[in-house]
Amino acid sequence: MSITVIIIIITVFVSLASFQNRELFDRLKFNAYQIKHSKEWYRAFSYGFIHADFVHLAINMFVLYSFGSSIEYFFEETFPGKVILYFLALYIGGVLFSTLFDLRKHNEDPSYNAVGASGAVSAVVFASILFFPLGKLSLLFIPIQIPSFIFGTLYLIYSAYMNKKNIDNIGHSAHFWGAVYGFIFPIILKPALFEKFITQIASFFNI
Repeated sequence: MSITVIIIIITVFVSLASFQNRELFDRLKFNAYQIKHSKEWYRAFSYGFIHADFVHLAINMFVLYSFGSSIEYFFEETFPGKVILYFLALYIGGVLFSTLFDLRKHNEDPSYNAVGASGAVSAVVFASILFFPLGKLSLLFIPIQIPSFIFGTLYLIYSAYMNKKNIDNIGHSAHFWGAVYGFIFPIILKPALFEKFITQIASFFNI
């Protein structure tokens, strides 16, 4: 069983349990105020395993399943024997890194909460964009495919814009910073990946 599938099973189990138990949901959700003032640091990790509703859960797990296996394969090819270690570092790092902005911004606001694996899933997606910048990606239910590096650029611009506007109940900052982490983390492991990324984009533009 792949590490992606194991993460999905654990996340689905915990999320479904939290749907039935509000106390569990409240105990696991991200709350920067509680993290700072009650020292409940586990919330910066546990929030990634619960979701607002079934649709939220289903979308995140579908995207994770769609991209996770290819990332596992790439890690195994690039770092033999270390796929589990590096995939967990990518995913868990995405969970943690994607909250840093909100942890600083909202640590005096007890009403601010966040849930969901979106930051970690964004990390997995953007690792895929780094590895395969000329692959084709599209939004769910919109069958228009574009090169992944263009999709990634538009995604970051949109996430930054929507985070600044703050007009919905979506954690756009977590999406943005999770994506940034997912792109940078593999480069830290192997800097040559960035050169390969640039070379592939240059070939797209016939440079």
